[in-house]
Amino acid sequence: MFKKILIANRGEIACRVMRSAQQMGIQCVAIYSDADANAQHVQMADEAYHIGPSPVAESYLRADKIIEIVKRTGAEAVHPGYGFLSENPDFVEALEANNIRFIGPSADAIRKMGLKDAAKALMEEAGVPVVPGYHGDNQDADFLAAEAEKIGYPVLIKARAGGGGKGMRRVDDPKEFKSALEGAMREGQSSFGDPRVLIEKYITTPRHIEIQVFGDDHGNAVHLFERDCSLQRRHQKVIEEAPAPGMTQEMRNAMGDAAVRAAKAINYSGAGTVEFIVDAANGLNPNGFYFMEMNTRLQVEHPVTELITGQDLVAWQLRVASGEPLPMAQDDLSINGWAFEARLYAEDVPKGFLPATGTLQHLALDDQTARIDSGVATGDEISPFYDPMIAKITVHANDRGEALQKLNKALGNSEIVGLVTNKDFLKALTEHQDFAQGKVDTGLIDRDLDALIEPVTLPAETIAAAFIVASNLAQQPSADIWQSLPAYRAWPGESLPLHLHHADREIIGRIQLLEGAYEVAFDDQSVKVKSAKLDEDKLVLNFGDHQQKMRIHQAHNQLTLFADGQRHQFDIVEVELAEDATSGDNVISPMPGAIVDLKAKAGQAVKKGDKLITIEAMKMEHALAAPRDGMVAEVLVAMGDQVQDGAILITLEPEDG
Repeated sequence: MFKKILIANRGEIACRVMRSAQQMGIQCVAIYSDADANAQHVQMADEAYHIGPSPVAESYLRADKIIEIVKRTGAEAVHPGYGFLSENPDFVEALEANNIRFIGPSADAIRKMGLKDAAKALMEEAGVPVVPGYHGDNQDADFLAAEAEKIGYPVLIKARAGGGGKGMRRVDDPKEFKSALEGAMREGQSSFGDPRVLIEKYITTPRHIEIQVFGDDHGNAVHLFERDCSLQRRHQKVIEEAPAPGMTQEMRNAMGDAAVRAAKAINYSGAGTVEFIVDAANGLNPNGFYFMEMNTRLQVEHPVTELITGQDLVAWQLRVASGEPLPMAQDDLSINGWAFEARLYAEDVPKGFLPATGTLQHLALDDQTARIDSGVATGDEISPFYDPMIAKITVHANDRGEALQKLNKALGNSEIVGLVTNKDFLKALTEHQDFAQGKVDTGLIDRDLDALIEPVTLPAETIAAAFIVASNLAQQPSADIWQSLPAYRAWPGESLPLHLHHADREIIGRIQLLEGAYEVAFDDQSVKVKSAKLDEDKLVLNFGDHQQKMRIHQAHNQLTLFADGQRHQFDIVEVELAEDATSGDNVISPMPGAIVDLKAKAGQAVKKGDKLITIEAMKMEHALAAPRDGMVAEVLVAMGDQVQDGAILITLEPEDG
């Protein structure tokens, strides 16, 4: 077994690899860019070395610098994680030339699966079913249009060297074929440097089901069953599960056997995933699945396989790469229960899943309900240089219904402040009727996107809670709501004004003490609250016939409430009271409060608008100004005095005439 390895990656997957490696007694070397100098994977590693500037081309893709650091540290092997250099055969060969082991397959295996057309031809030879289509070298537009006619519409044009949905076009009408072909070729050239395409039959009710395979250097290969990755947007996976709903043992055996044949056809060693497109128009059957591609690396969604099999796939990678045979034979592997994984991203779903950046002011994920794989923590930055993943939230239970319920709970309990995320979208998916029943295909999200991104209703009780927290009336864990503001207790019935902003909505309200409770009034509504207790970040509101528990996060004038699995964010608006808090010859207190600044003196000449006195109420300061030009006649209060609503604070000399 290796004594020291280098992880040529960052973020969540670098942390994931380190956890298994360090548990096995292996020392881990991390690399980091400028943007990642304080990242979690750097803090977790035994050693860490700067690799370059933030852009990936100048850091994590610099194979030469990685090899230099491997030699410098004495590491014996490199784990690539996923992405970056994980499927780069030139990198593998460069490592081998320097007597460094690559924790993954051979360069030859990567190359054979790197081009879709060559891979499909190889799979056909190995007896693996492929989608009907044209995978040849002739790229003449008229010839390809004729092939599309033979295949039958709808067809799918795919970039030969593509991935991630780039260079892909669905064509339903022969009249649209050539323009779609031109677009796919342009995108293939710009994204991969290769304009060549292949044409395939488009499956109208597709499901994306993949098989986890593992091979070793001794000629052994097994599969660790399937994962269903059909819940996608823009060909990117959103929620994955294992096993696949509706899977029969006959079809599982057929798909597993095909995946193992694929691995053996290229003498595969290490972790890999054989991805199939499944025609689910008439349910799952052994004759309705077709090879799409093979990912020659560890997949993002590998945790669901780990949870249903009880196996550590990273540990398997390390053992196989060090020369050991596979830890288990096919007959030793079995499925236990059900697992889901949701990818929590910093992204704005209603704006087209645009990546978001910013600082994680607060991050608290439910690690009691779910397995959390993350590479960030509170205070970390989601930068524009890398994938905006915050965490993978994975759950396991006895059956699918229970597992989906746990995922819903874990998402609901997740607290993120500081940037926009896809959490509400993911939670809405877990509550989607068809998905809950296992009726899933790759078009589900696109069909129901409007419903899935519908804004969450803001309950009146949550608004009342926001006013209460903003006013600091719940700061003391006391049944007496006025304990934290003793000066107010003398004036029952006084009203405390507050302004809040939520999304594009301005909410103006007042809090009033009524018969031992208080009433929060806003818009045309009012909510009566019997008591409120705040203990650190936990708020409990008593409405008389029921209680509401919430968690809060407050930073400056921004308040976030987490209630019933939803996040509600408010901005507390400080109200300028200079104009309406004055009348003629007097400066009048607009609310109960304490005098915290006093600039006026008897006999002082003042101009209209000069700030004369400041009142603090509800932890906010309100400056009061002179109502007109004139001379101060009398100052009726002193620093620190508590005053009530309507009290005259300063008088001016009467104007002549």
